[in-house]
Amino acid sequence: MESGLLPDLGPLAWVLLAVAAVIVGLGKTAVPGATTIAVAIFAAVLPARQSTGTLLLLLIVADVFAVLAYRRHADWRALLRLAPAVIVGLGLGVVFLAFADDAGVKRVIGVILLVVIAITLLRRRMAPAVADAAPHPVAAATYGSLGGFTTMVANAAGPVMSMYFLAARFSVKQFLGTAAWFFALVNLSKVPFSIGLGLITVPGVLLDLVLVPLVIAGALGGRWIADRIDQALFERLVIIFTIVGAVYLLI
Repeated sequence: MESGLLPDLGPLAWVLLAVAAVIVGLGKTAVPGATTIAVAIFAAVLPARQSTGTLLLLLIVADVFAVLAYRRHADWRALLRLAPAVIVGLGLGVVFLAFADDAGVKRVIGVILLVVIAITLLRRRMAPAVADAAPHPVAAATYGSLGGFTTMVANAAGPVMSMYFLAARFSVKQFLGTAAWFFALVNLSKVPFSIGLGLITVPGVLLDLVLVPLVIAGALGGRWIADRIDQALFERLVIIFTIVGAVYLLI
């Protein structure tokens, strides 16, 4: 990326980034976990570390629409249970980013996501009664720390936290409202660290300005979809997008 200028990208790269921007908005207001696809696209088109800072600003724009749409549906008790572990995870993520290279970032996140998916699916298959209950404090500590770490390292906490919220058996609106506030607060807290680590750059900001209208379009479209989506389909889509994104990060 050239300092002070838009990145020098080919037509296909711009098309992919445009699709990713729409997915960012859609994922924030309709299908959490879909944003992992955007993470993968940005990491493929841009240097992995710099892609996280560039994508973060677009996620914050989408967070605004998600909070406005679902602000009344959040489970604040669940968010408070997660807070201490998330802070620890964010700190670990900052330390990791200070030393890790692009390849290391991708592989670590991919492994974490696949492990979380496997544990969640096994838990729901073997103990449906437990899955219907509120998540155990140990689960909040585990998912919260993983969520904090993955969101700091690669903006990839969507799938991790989706698994936690699915285990809590939230309705679609409650899921989206709790996730909206969670990521709005966490993403804003990441900005100073991202600037300090050199993840947010002038070229990245200029690129974001071009893509913001597409994020807004995706967010508005997602709001329409969320009012009409079936709960079972919603949960299947979350899991499918999570698996696809995790596998991509490992390749």
